[in-house]
Amino acid sequence: MAALTEHTTLPLPVLDGSVRLLIVVAPYYRAIADDLIAGARAVADKAGAVADVVEVPGALEIPPAIGMAGRLANYDGYVALGCVIRGETTHYDTVCNDSSRGLTLLGLQGYCIGNGILTVETMDQAVVRADPASQDKGGGAAAAALHLIALQRRWAGSRRTAAPGLTDRDPVRLAGTLDGSSPA
Repeated sequence: MAALTEHTTLPLPVLDGSVRLLIVVAPYYRAIADDLIAGARAVADKAGAVADVVEVPGALEIPPAIGMAGRLANYDGYVALGCVIRGETTHYDTVCNDSSRGLTLLGLQGYCIGNGILTVETMDQAVVRADPASQDKGGGAAAAALHLIALQRRWAGSRRTAAPGLTDRDPVRLAGTLDGSSPA
């Protein structure tokens, strides 16, 4: 049974050329955010990446900030950091689910994002997960972004052709037509 609890951490990728990361952090719990940032910066430094930090009000604002940076700035990857601790209401579920969903949707659009938003039951759990000397979830999120950047660079020169009937510029249609004239 012990073999099922072992964790594997991939070595940091070797990246050709410079790498710019944007760390987007919601500092609601400042001490937790600072530990997450320290872990992310240490991993970025170890990989030779330059990391900038911006703060947003809360975890729900992290995906829009990354989306804006992707459209308006020049970053190779993004690190999402913050902490959501369960409270007495269902707001916890909304913040956890919607921030994660936003990051996933950006990732599916090709953004290289490491998700280090902690979703925990207690402050004690957050402290252990954020601590760079313990679980180092900030460092893990930076490493995840770097691995995705490495994959993106590896595959950038080997694009396959689009599926029959589609071009590389065709949007994904979930239902109906693009002009909205047919029912979903």
